[in-house]
Amino acid sequence: QVQLVESGGGLVQPGGSLRLSCAASGSSKSINTMGWYRQAPGKQREQVATITSGGSTNYADSVKGRFTISRDNAKNTMYLEMNSLKLEDTAVYYCFANQHNRGYWGQGTQVTVSS
Repeated sequence: QVQLVESGGGLVQPGGSLRLSCAASGSSKSINTMGWYRQAPGKQREQVATITSGGSTNYADSVKGRFTISRDNAKNTMYLEMNSLKLEDTAVYYCFANQHNRGYWGQGTQVTVSS
């Protein structure tokens, strides 16, 4: 079992920045791909960015050039640096981890972009 805990969400003005963290615990060794997903009210959950254990990254077109995903394998922690935030980035952001072809989710952290 892997437990994931997100932190770092909050309220920010358009154009601002936030940094999300996702700490993995439990049987967290050998986690393969990790990622961030988000779900806005009335919309389906969507993939934001993913990162493999080797550091290869992938981004949704809507966040390319503004968000940066990274991970510290020694600390079992993943990050999402979000810059130039837009109103449409408002959502609950979820951390995801894949270990041995089994998926785990965090509880989510709210990000609200508002003036």
